[in-house]
Amino acid sequence: MPFTQEEIEAHLKKLEGWELEEGRWIVRKYNFSSFMKGIAFVDEVAAISEAFNHHPFITIDYKTVTLRLTSWDDGGIMAVDIKEAQQYNEAFEKMRSSH
Repeated sequence: MPFTQEEIEAHLKKLEGWELEEGRWIVRKYNFSSFMKGIAFVDEVAAISEAFNHHPFITIDYKTVTLRLTSWDDGGIMAVDIKEAQQYNEAFEKMRSSH
């Protein structure tokens, strides 16, 4: 069952950078110092997504990567979206601290 608006907002308070968009997506923009670092992050996102078998919408705008998550088949934001967003944040922090 999808999270309620209140549940989504409570989860987003714990997820740095993520916001609710149009009431049906959670979205975050990640900024990088170079195009290739953004692409390396997208590779990490792809690996995480495959492990979850749940895939975000990805937009690459030069040094900014935007991720959008929702659970279409279930009609909204679910636990898997929140867990996946947390792993994307962890991958981002790991990349940022290693450079």
